[in-house]
Amino acid sequence: QVQLVESGGGLVQAGGSLRLSCAASGRTFSRYAMGWFRQAPGKEREFVAGISLSGGSTNYADSVKGRFTISRDNAKNTLYLQMNSLKPEDTAVYYCAANLLGVGGYNYWGQGTQVTVSS
Repeated sequence: QVQLVESGGGLVQAGGSLRLSCAASGRTFSRYAMGWFRQAPGKEREFVAGISLSGGSTNYADSVKGRFTISRDNAKNTLYLQMNSLKPEDTAVYYCAANLLGVGGYNYWGQGTQVTVSS
């Protein structure tokens, strides 16, 4: 089992940048594929970015490609999401999630961190 805690959200102007972090408990972080998701008011939660166990493979939603970068530091049990060129439509609660061994779905979720982009 893994516990996840996000941080780094806040208010930023359009065009600005933020870096989200997700700290994972335990000593088995490297056994989990990780992902970032977001949920805007009145909308369903959507996938933003994912990263493999080793960090060697990543994938992104089309809406964030070229602007967001997912990364992980297995030595620090931490997942990151670097968000550049932010747009008002990026405003949402951002969640990190863990998928044991990258098989099946995401089983563990953090509590979320709010990102608000003003125009």
